[in-house]
Amino acid sequence: MSNIGIFVGSVYGNAQHVAEEVKAALTDSGLVSEVYNDPSIDDFQNASKVIFISSTTGMGDIPPNLEFFIQDLRDQMPLMANKPFAVAGLGDSSYGDTYCGAGNQIFTLLTELQGNPIADLLEVDACETLEPELEVVTWVKSLVKYLA
Repeated sequence: MSNIGIFVGSVYGNAQHVAEEVKAALTDSGLVSEVYNDPSIDDFQNASKVIFISSTTGMGDIPPNLEFFIQDLRDQMPLMANKPFAVAGLGDSSYGDTYCGAGNQIFTLLTELQGNPIADLLEVDACETLEPELEVVTWVKSLVKYLA
């Protein structure tokens, strides 16, 4: 059975909430998933498919709860062997060049780890979207055929 790892980078809990809604949508679609907000390399390697949902903090930075994990991925380079992945970045376009910086960093890293992107990076703008979970859940539902 397919186990989808949902890896969350959240500062104030918004991305965590989005991830829980995504998990519920995947469950409704008959898929097994687990949300990780303090992941390990083993969690990453054991997931058959990977979804990252991350807010951006500071000047385009990865949230503290994912910071060391992302650095471990960079240091250890556990190749994904064409494992499917998708990344949703939550950000605020008023920050200019650093908008969805964490999502962009994660997407680039997963590509370098030889993952298979099943969609382009989804950028969710807090200036335009009051309920990011609706946009992200709709997007994930469109990817179910690649996640099954």
